[in-house]
Order: sequence, then structure tokens, then C-alpha cells
Amino acid sequence: MKVTLVKSLIGVKKDQRATVRALGLNKTGDSREIKDTPDVRGMVNKVAYLLKIEG
Repeated sequence: MKVTLVKSLIGVKKDQRATVRALGLNKTGDSREIKDTPDVRGMVNKVAYLLKIEG
């Protein structure tokens, strides 16, 4: 699955910011191709409002 950070991390709670960083996303517009596992799916669901998810 491909995830892209589409919203800024300014004003986001620390635990959610850490989740985005753990997904390998740092700046708005960053994209990563990530394996679709239950662990990753949970992380993506936690911060889905910040991401664009494809696949």
C-alpha cells in the first residue's frame, strides 16, 4: 500500500506524530510504499486523517 502525508503535523498530538514518523513520513508530501500487515494497518488507521492511502 502507498501512503502519502497530506496534512501538516503542526498541532498533532505527540503519539500521533510518532506514529507518522514510524511509518517513515517526515514532511508533507512524503510517500512510502509499505507492506499491508495488521500492525501497519493499525498505525495507518490511527492517523488516517493526515494521510492519503492508495492500494
